[in-house]
Amino acid sequence: MDLSLSRSRNIISLAARPARQRAKANDWVLAVGSLPLLILLLLPILALVLKTPPATLLRYLGQSSIVQAISLSLVTSTATAATVVVLGLPLAYALARRRFRGRQLVEVLIDLPTVLPPAVAGLALLMAFGRRGLIGSWLQTLGIEIAFTPVAVVMAQMFVAAPYYIKTASVGLASVSGDLERAAELDGAGPLEVLRYITLPLAWRGIAGGIALCWARALGEFGATIIFAGNYPGRTQTMPLAVYMGFQIDLNQALTLGVILLILSFSLLLTVRALLRDEPDTH
Repeated sequence: MDLSLSRSRNIISLAARPARQRAKANDWVLAVGSLPLLILLLLPILALVLKTPPATLLRYLGQSSIVQAISLSLVTSTATAATVVVLGLPLAYALARRRFRGRQLVEVLIDLPTVLPPAVAGLALLMAFGRRGLIGSWLQTLGIEIAFTPVAVVMAQMFVAAPYYIKTASVGLASVSGDLERAAELDGAGPLEVLRYITLPLAWRGIAGGIALCWARALGEFGATIIFAGNYPGRTQTMPLAVYMGFQIDLNQALTLGVILLILSFSLLLTVRALLRDEPDTH
């Protein structure tokens, strides 16, 4: 019996050896095939960091133009994210929980800014809210001017960044069990109480991830901003616009702002991945 069992194990081991060898060969093929694109993604980032010595970074961080660009970017992107959260939550909830006529059209409208060229987005905003725009001309008679102001920066950022929050938050809201919400309603909770104590706490990771993605997209917005808000230092010049100006005038300024944007984006993406990953099984 022991001899028969030993033979069976040897046969299984011999049969499994080619499978392991094929798996290792496939791993090598995948690694080699993935390498060119990974190099393409990594090399420019590495070059940006290596071409910006710490001494240059510290020296240019003290310049008033860079400080103004950083401050304006942080303020406007934070204002954009906060506004999108308030205005976008009802829409995200409707997409997560309701089936209504015209839903596909609404989804296409939300996704459109993510595929629309940013320059076209800026031009569209200018035609709507500029001095001669559909609404801007009417606002002009009231003494209200939006284009080429900090408000225009926030609106341009909202136009391109809102879809990232809405789509991610709707996925998080859709993951909450409807049975829990109905049970809370049967216990006497109102709609706002259900939303506050049941839905939002359970969907917080998706919502927080959407906020982070929205903030990051707003921080890096360039095309729509430069057309709709202009590139005025201290007024509408955000970090991406300052990078563009620095590339034409002072390369070290562009490199400094580029590294700062890289650090912020990298940190934020790590945070988003941590928020959106599955919770470990504790059972």
